Amino acid sequence: MLSGCNFSSERPDLALDVPPAYGAGHGDSAPPALDWWRGFRSPELTKLIEEAQTRNLDIAVSIALIIQADAQSKVTSSALMPTATFNGSATRTRPSQTTGPGGSGGNGPAESDLFSTVLNASYEIDSWGKNRSASRAGQETAVASRFNKEVVVLSTIASVATAYFEVLASQDQLRVLRRNLEASDRILTLIKQRSAAGTASALDVAQQESLVLQVRASIPPVDQTLRQNIATLALLIGRPPSEVLVKGGSLDRLAIPRVTPGMPSEILRQRPDVRAAEANLASTDANVEAAKAAFFPSITLTGDGGYSSSVLKLLFTPQSALYQVAANLTQPVFDGFHLEGQLELAKGQQLANLETYRKSVLSAFTDVEKALIAVADSTETERLQRQVVTSSRTAFQLSEARLREGTIDLVTLLQTQQTLFTAENTLVLDRLARFQATLTLFQALGGGWQPPGTGLGPNVMQ
Repeated sequence: MLSGCNFSSERPDLALDVPPAYGAGHGDSAPPALDWWRGFRSPELTKLIEEAQTRNLDIAVSIALIIQADAQSKVTSSALMPTATFNGSATRTRPSQTTGPGGSGGNGPAESDLFSTVLNASYEIDSWGKNRSASRAGQETAVASRFNKEVVVLSTIASVATAYFEVLASQDQLRVLRRNLEASDRILTLIKQRSAAGTASALDVAQQESLVLQVRASIPPVDQTLRQNIATLALLIGRPPSEVLVKGGSLDRLAIPRVTPGMPSEILRQRPDVRAAEANLASTDANVEAAKAAFFPSITLTGDGGYSSSVLKLLFTPQSALYQVAANLTQPVFDGFHLEGQLELAKGQQLANLETYRKSVLSAFTDVEKALIAVADSTETERLQRQVVTSSRTAFQLSEARLREGTIDLVTLLQTQQTLFTAENTLVLDRLARFQATLTLFQALGGGWQPPGTGLGPNVMQ
C-alpha cells in the first residue's frame, strides 16, 4: 500500500494564450518538409547543408551532451534497483611468537587461516516516489538534450544557407560593379573623344574619371566579403577554409520556396526549443516531487549471505553458511531546514522553467509573425525595385545614346549612370533580404526535423 503512494507537485497554471491564427499569414497548410532547403533548387547548397549535418563541430558537441545526459539518467535511475556486491577473501594470520601469556615467548598460537565468500544486497523501498521522481527528472533532462541538439542542427542549417546566400549576393554585386565599371570606362572614352574634339572640358573628363575610380575602389570590399563568407561556410562544415571551394552563381538562378505557417498551435509541437523548454519544465516538476518525498521516512532492506571457514575444503559446507538480514527506517527529524531549503530550491527552479517555457512559446509566435511580415514586405520591395532598375537602365541607355549624338549634357548622363548603379546594387540586396526572410520563416517554424509524437506535448500540455 505504501509503495502505491505518490505525492504529485502543484505546478502553477501555464496560462498559455495560443492565438487561433497568425495575423500576417493563413494557417491552412502543413509544417515545412524535413528537407525544406531543397526548395531553393541549389544542388551546391543542399550538399553543403548535408555535409554540415555530419561534420559540424557544434552538432558534435550537442551529441556528446546527449551521451552525458543519458549517462546521468542511468546514474539517477540506479536508485530504483537493488544493489548487490560480492566479497571474497582469504586471510592467513600468524601472531608474534615472542609474546604469550605472562610475556613469555614461544608459546604463541600457531598460524591460522580464514576463508569467506559473502554476497551483500540492499534495496530502498521507494514508498513515497522519491527515487521514481528523481529518475523521471533525469529522463526529461535527457529528452531536453535531444531537443537542444535539434536546435543546434536547425541553427547550423540556417547559418549555412545564410552564408551561401551572402556568397551569391557578393558574386551578384561583383558582376554589377564590373558591368558598371565597363560602362563607366566606355563613357570615359566617349568624353575623352569629345574633349579632343573640343566639345567637352577637362572638368567633364575629371568627373568621369572620378566615377570610374569610385566603382573600381568598391570592388575589393565586396570581394573581401565574398571570401570571408566562404571561410564561414568552411567552419560550418568542419573543414579548413583552404579546402573549400564554392562555385556559387547568382541569386536570380535560385528558386524561392513558398512557405505557409500552418496553425499557431503546431509551433508547440514543431519548434525544438519549445519542446526543450517543455522537457526542462517536466524535469523540474519531478524534482519538486522528489524534494517533497524526501520529508517522509525511507526504508532500506539489507542482507548478507555467504560462507566463512578456517579450512578451505569446508568453506562451502552447510555448517559454514552465514547470513544477516536487516531492515532500516530513517525519518528526518531536524536537519537545519536542509530539506525545506531543497524543496524551495526545486520550486524556484520549477517557476523559472515555467516562465522560460511561456517565453519560448511567446517568442515562437513572435518569430513567425515577424518572419511572415518580412517575407511579404521583402517580396513587394524586390518587385518594386526591379521596376526601378528597368526604368534606370532605360534612362541610362537613352542618355548614352544621346551622348554619342551630342544632344545631352554630361551632368544628366552622370546622374542617370549613378542612379542605375545604385538601383542594381540595391536590387541585389533586396533579393538577398527576401531569401533571408524566407530562411528565417523556415527557422521560426522549426522546419528540418521530425518531432516525436503527434500531440502538443505529453508532459506539459496535459
